Amino acid sequence: MNPLLQDWKTPFGIAPFDAITDDDFAPALEEALAAHKAEMEAIANNPEPATFANTIEAAAKTGQWLDQVLGVFFTVAGADSNPAREALQRDFSPILSAHFAEISSNKALYARYDAVWNARDALDLTPEQERVLMLEHRGFVRGGVALTGDAEVRMKEIKSRLAVLGTQFTQNLLADERSWFMKLDEGDLDGLPDFVMDAARAAGEDKEAGGPVVTLSRSLITPFLQFSPRRDLREIAFKAWEARGANGGETDNRAIAAETLALRKERAALLGYDSFADYKLETEMAKEPAAVRDLLMQVWEPAKAQANADAEVLTKMMHADGVNGDLAPWDWRYYAEKRRAVEHDLDEAALKPYFQLDRMIEASFSCATRLFGLEFKPLDVPLYHPDCRAWEVTRDGKHVAVFIGDYFARGSKRSGAWCSAMRGQAKFPKVQSPVVINVCNFAKGDPALLSYDDARTLFHEFGHALHQMLSDVTYESISGTSVARDFVELPSQLYEHWLDVPEVLGEFATHATTGEPMPREMLDKVLGAATFDMGFATVEYVASALVDLAFHEGTPPADVMAKQAEVLESIGMPQAITMRHATPQFAHVFAGDGYSSGYYSYMWSEVMDADAFEAFEEAGGAFDPERARALEENILSTGGSRDAAELYIAFRGRLPGVEALLKGRGLVA
Repeated sequence: MNPLLQDWKTPFGIAPFDAITDDDFAPALEEALAAHKAEMEAIANNPEPATFANTIEAAAKTGQWLDQVLGVFFTVAGADSNPAREALQRDFSPILSAHFAEISSNKALYARYDAVWNARDALDLTPEQERVLMLEHRGFVRGGVALTGDAEVRMKEIKSRLAVLGTQFTQNLLADERSWFMKLDEGDLDGLPDFVMDAARAAGEDKEAGGPVVTLSRSLITPFLQFSPRRDLREIAFKAWEARGANGGETDNRAIAAETLALRKERAALLGYDSFADYKLETEMAKEPAAVRDLLMQVWEPAKAQANADAEVLTKMMHADGVNGDLAPWDWRYYAEKRRAVEHDLDEAALKPYFQLDRMIEASFSCATRLFGLEFKPLDVPLYHPDCRAWEVTRDGKHVAVFIGDYFARGSKRSGAWCSAMRGQAKFPKVQSPVVINVCNFAKGDPALLSYDDARTLFHEFGHALHQMLSDVTYESISGTSVARDFVELPSQLYEHWLDVPEVLGEFATHATTGEPMPREMLDKVLGAATFDMGFATVEYVASALVDLAFHEGTPPADVMAKQAEVLESIGMPQAITMRHATPQFAHVFAGDGYSSGYYSYMWSEVMDADAFEAFEEAGGAFDPERARALEENILSTGGSRDAAELYIAFRGRLPGVEALLKGRGLVA
């Protein structure tokens, strides 16, 4: 029997990765889709009057095999791809799109949902059931179930094509990242810290290049740009990084981005919206594009002013080195690092040994133990790659979740960092605990050492994992991170704050060789430099968010790069800073529509996370038990069971303003 279509008897129902082959996916998906289609058709054709139980809850019982197949497949397709899996992903995208489009446009099925919706006041539903009903009914309407004739056919075509384009965009980006590397002679390593040289040599071994290399893995290229005194090599590496998805040929993403924007606009128009941004933001906390732009511009102006002031300082440093002309994007990180070493007396090479991966994992676990009473025990189970590790998560001796960490960069893994749930928490139709994965792209080493930003990424993704693991709702459709897009980053960005708590660094930032804790003087410097170069970081992010928003308002551009340039010019983008994600590699926006018109979400959530951590500081400190309990009860455990603004007000007593964010980023006097 196909292992993907069995009840897994593994510990805690973890996928039996050692029994699953790539040949299992296609037949398993075919059978799972057929089973799910039959289940949904049975609900649609039920002759009994529609009730919450025989319609909404009946649908919640469907798709067990499909969930299993897709949970495993998308995990390995993103974190450990290969040619077979990439081919399957291209094949599966239109098939899955057509399957779910058929369900969302099933008028008989919608009629039953609509009947329950119209009778809701007389059904004595729980608040959670009311929420699920509203979301499901709204999903049908926004999916186009009311469309008929040519409009209905066209909507299905658009959804299918968008699914294909999203997959193609991702695979093109991965191909460009995987194929490029720059060979280095030993002399080219001069001036680089040991950890960068070690990472370059390890990458060279991985690429079988016969020597050290620089790759397009962020964990390698970023420190190379920070430390290499070779301006010529920095320029080559940076331009390759910027060119991902825009190199011409089969992996070029520019035409894909343009077609995607046009199709999204058409999709929104079919549903009666002026723009895709209007359609997308309707269900978010922001509600409308004007609110997003207002927030971003409140942050943009002080950030740009800081960045321009910083650029003057860095330019003088560059000229003092005998390099004439303007500061370039491949210069910024190098001179910013030199400036940090002078102004904050911080040497990244001396700092990095204190951020061991294993110790930072321990730190993230320890904070969760102190805040929420969670305990973590290593699990010895087969996983999809030898780099992966697993832990059982318990509280008061009771099983809570399984947590899997996949931390190292490799050619088979897409770039970035993310959290996903192979299985979400639920109590209906049966009690099930979550299986949660954090995926990162840190450089390997012995021991593996992180930058300070890497450590923040680890805490960020673990904040998402806590949102999944502490979920305590009835229905999986609203569990964990199933919340508004501009609310989902709150738990993750909030959790980053605990990395900066002095007692956490004091305990877990220990030297890789000596085992000694970070000296207090260095610790103070790390915390004192927390907002260093924040003008740069804020500008590159907000520019990306403003371009994303502009793309999805008004007429879709035929030339996405010209539109990108137009937006950046209109806001006065500093010439030595580029977007964090240029359009051809903007996977948040074009690999799917999760963050389309929604890249601002990180900033929107940061307004809340800065304010939320202030609540801890105003109470008994970072580990105040009352605030921790309120955070779990009102945000981490509730999933999407209530409106996001309502949840935040329940935690904090009010909605926040932008002041705490600007203060936290050091962008106010």
